[in-house]
Amino acid sequence: MQDRPPLTLLLPVRVALAESSGGGRFGGMNPICVSHSYDNIISPENLLNAWKEFLRGKQGKKDVQTFEYHLIENICLLHSDLLLDTYCHGGYESFNISDPKPRIIHKASVRDRLVHHAIYRILYPFFDRTFIADSYSCREGKGVHRAMHAFRAYAYRASQNHTQTLWVLKCDIRKFFASIDHSVLLNILHSRIADERTISLLANIIGSFHSTASGKGLPLGNLTSQLLVNIYMNEFDQFAKHTLKAKQYVRYSDDFVIVSTDRAWLVSLVPRIQYFLLEELKLELHPGKVSIATLASGVDFLGWVHFPDHRVLRTSTKRRMLSALRANPPEETLASYRGMLRHGNAYTLSVLIPKPKGA
Repeated sequence: MQDRPPLTLLLPVRVALAESSGGGRFGGMNPICVSHSYDNIISPENLLNAWKEFLRGKQGKKDVQTFEYHLIENICLLHSDLLLDTYCHGGYESFNISDPKPRIIHKASVRDRLVHHAIYRILYPFFDRTFIADSYSCREGKGVHRAMHAFRAYAYRASQNHTQTLWVLKCDIRKFFASIDHSVLLNILHSRIADERTISLLANIIGSFHSTASGKGLPLGNLTSQLLVNIYMNEFDQFAKHTLKAKQYVRYSDDFVIVSTDRAWLVSLVPRIQYFLLEELKLELHPGKVSIATLASGVDFLGWVHFPDHRVLRTSTKRRMLSALRANPPEETLASYRGMLRHGNAYTLSVLIPKPKGA
């Protein structure tokens, strides 16, 4: 049976946040800082390597071709602006997608996206080492399917091979990207990055966009946004692991689960989680997407409904896929469906997908 904690438990309450070691600001230890400098980010060599990475799969785009036509000149001008601290991030082109729910993607200019890649190349390797193993979004060697496998492994372990009733606390953060607080994010970055010019460049990019209010939000579409939201949520990851002592915790972007055989303990976590998110990160749990359910009743997580010994595709995802199949989608879409369905009990659906030509 699925239920939601009483509304009184969803109200912010003051709790003592115990200090414990970890990789966030709240870990009780002085964090290790980035050793690379601003010069490493803006060097012509890094900009050229960033261009090679950025170019993959984009050679046919008109704006990319225009920039590439005068590539060396454009990179030299960009390097000069970065060197003289005259670089200013431009605006965004926006468009809508359904992935699967409607989202607004904001696309920066080629020049600005090249800067994003240059920053990412230098900062990602450092910050990735500070993240917990059970953070699975936008990280090399991670992803949705590994998050689902980790969830299954934790469920198996916590329930002692499914011999005990397992409860799952599932939470979702309300308007995640749109709610990222710029001041909080910059404070977190200051705790890890000593180079003020690097901080200034990041502040330039962060400040180039706002969602519902000034000083709020990161654009869906920036490569830097993927890294920055993980840096932001690493504060909560460390809190969950080291203060809440949630050993069986898995997060993918703004969705996270904690599993336990102790339902009362999971209920007690809800106000502590809500308080930390609100007070430390200016985030809120989605009131309609906080639930505690037994795994045996089915837990909807990352597009699949999970049970002790199998998982099935979420009904809405299934309907969307069947609707798309009626429109004769391209082979790359069919291939993605085949890959997705291999990760669950979906044989009946898989036979509906045409086989590749020549197979």
